[in-house]
Order: sequence, then C-alpha cells, then structure tokens
Amino acid sequence: MATRGLRFHDLVAGFVRLHILHHATEGEIYGQWIIDELRRHGYRLSPGTLYPMLQAMEERGYLTSRLDRDDSRGRPRRVYRTTRLGRRGLAVSLERLRELVGEVN
Repeated sequence: MATRGLRFHDLVAGFVRLHILHHATEGEIYGQWIIDELRRHGYRLSPGTLYPMLQAMEERGYLTSRLDRDDSRGRPRRVYRTTRLGRRGLAVSLERLRELVGEVN
C-alpha cells in the first residue's frame, strides 16, 4: 500500500479501513470498486492487500458480505456492507479523528 509515494503502511492502514467503512455504510461495495475509489484519494492497494483486509474486517464483525450474482461480467462477486458494529466503530473513529485534527491545528 503506497500513498502518494510514501510507504507508511502501519500508519495509513487505519485510514484505509475508515474509507472502507464509510463507503460500505453508504451502500454495497466490492473489491475493485474500493481499489479504484481509494486510488482517487492517493492510496494504491493491490487485491492481495485489500482482500485480506476486507476478510479480517468481516471476521471482526465490522462488515458483512454476500455473493452478488447479478454481475454484468457473468461471474459472481463478493459485495460488502457495514454491520451495526462497523457503523458504531466508524462513528467512534470519526469522533477521535476530529479530536486529533482539532489538536494538531
């Protein structure tokens, strides 16, 4: 995972997870879509980085997934949504992020 040429994986991984929770709260997301969306924000994730992250978030109860068989490619794909726990985690994280931003400004 690189962000604008920087390689601070351990620091930015939390922001990637927050992006995922945010977008999965707005609607169903799938892997390639979130890779493309994160690229717009300067993150470069490979499927080999993203999919284990999504799986771990699901195992922790932040996301739920299902196979979407209505794919125009003719192949099912896994789509993700936040759970109640994921939405609560996002809210707490955003509160802490606002506090941090207020402190460093």
